[in-house]
Amino acid sequence: MQELLLQLATVVERGKVNKNAPFPPDLKGQDGADEITAQLLEGGVKPDEILTGALMIGMKSVGDRFGSGEAFIPDLLIAAKAMYASMAHLKPFFESGDVDFKGTVILGTVSGDLHDIGKNLVKMILVGDGWKVIDLGTDIGSDKFLQALKENPGSVIGMSALLTTTMMNMEPITKDIKANYPDTKVFVGGAPLSDDFAQKIKADGYFSQPQDFAQYLSSQK
Repeated sequence: MQELLLQLATVVERGKVNKNAPFPPDLKGQDGADEITAQLLEGGVKPDEILTGALMIGMKSVGDRFGSGEAFIPDLLIAAKAMYASMAHLKPFFESGDVDFKGTVILGTVSGDLHDIGKNLVKMILVGDGWKVIDLGTDIGSDKFLQALKENPGSVIGMSALLTTTMMNMEPITKDIKANYPDTKVFVGGAPLSDDFAQKIKADGYFSQPQDFAQYLSSQK
């Protein structure tokens, strides 16, 4: 089964969704994340072993390559498809409480902003790293963040913005979150942001790369 776990890590990193998927060409006709995950579960491998022993490894590998400039956004997106094909098999176990998450992260693109590629990349990396992610979507204001925190106490907040105009909406949202849930950690990201901006709005940190955010959160556990 260890060989199958390593194989799953490889197909996730390479973005091989299932046997019928034409990508990547050199793996055409071979089992993908869908089939291998089913085989592992049928063989008695626990869902958390599949998560930590394969999915997290594959996603960390492609994330590291992205960080070093050896992989690009399309590589991350196709890896995400493979990972989600595997997660579809594991979802019932997660929902039943049979698998322990590292914690919960609430993600949302702030009010006025409809861009979600960056947020989706963060979600992909976090899920692959063993976090429960609640994705609120785009154009999210204080009310939805606060409601999500009420329903998921102890969660971490991750906000994104792509525009210099909408990034300004992060300040009142952060202020509202801190006023209602002062112990909540709020992190921000997006192309126009910086460490200085995060400090100015009293957020707890800024990350330019999704894998850096995941690594930081894991280091705090």
